[in-house]
Amino acid sequence: MGLSDAELEAVRAIERADGADDDLAAFFAGAVQARPVRDVRVEPFLIARHPLTVAQVRHWLPEYEDSFAESASSTARLEDDLDDLLGMLPSRLPSEAEWEYAARAGTTTLTFRGDGRPDEDQVLDDFADEERTAAAENAFGLAAMGSANEICVDVWIPHFTDAPVDARPRTGDGPRVVRGGGGDLSPWQGCDEWLLLLSATRDALQDFTAVRPVAPVPTSKGT
Repeated sequence: MGLSDAELEAVRAIERADGADDDLAAFFAGAVQARPVRDVRVEPFLIARHPLTVAQVRHWLPEYEDSFAESASSTARLEDDLDDLLGMLPSRLPSEAEWEYAARAGTTTLTFRGDGRPDEDQVLDDFADEERTAAAENAFGLAAMGSANEICVDVWIPHFTDAPVDARPRTGDGPRVVRGGGGDLSPWQGCDEWLLLLSATRDALQDFTAVRPVAPVPTSKGT
């Protein structure tokens, strides 16, 4: 996991081709937070097809309101309600390694679609349209990876310092890691929001976040 030399070169190629809206100096300066690239052993797990919607959150928090969402089938963004929801869910948050493994879906490119610049058409925020949701799936059948900033269980630590070699999360005090967020700034203002769709983009939680639950793979009795 992490932002590789090849991915950095792919971003530079987009910049050289005038595919970037702005000077990417800040991106390259901050890219060290997603480096170095490292091998991580990820055990099998189940992860939701898309982030929890407003309707799904209301299953556990009936009074939940979301001024950001346009419909009950839109991605729920949580802020003050986050801890309440996490206390009610029968599942858990993904570790950062699990999230990136799921987002890459076996690829090593900027996104699961390749090394081209993602555009706003790739952002998906509402899952009422099954055809559009299916079109946003990666090879693992997961839709809208990168569209919303999704919280991980890990505490934010730049550079993956002292991170385990497996997908166990890093715990401690401080903000948690979020991944993605390309749709949270939609409609885009030409400030290279597409970089938030990259599989390796990572940041610290600041405000609201989406939740994509994870669960263990069921095992048969006696195995």
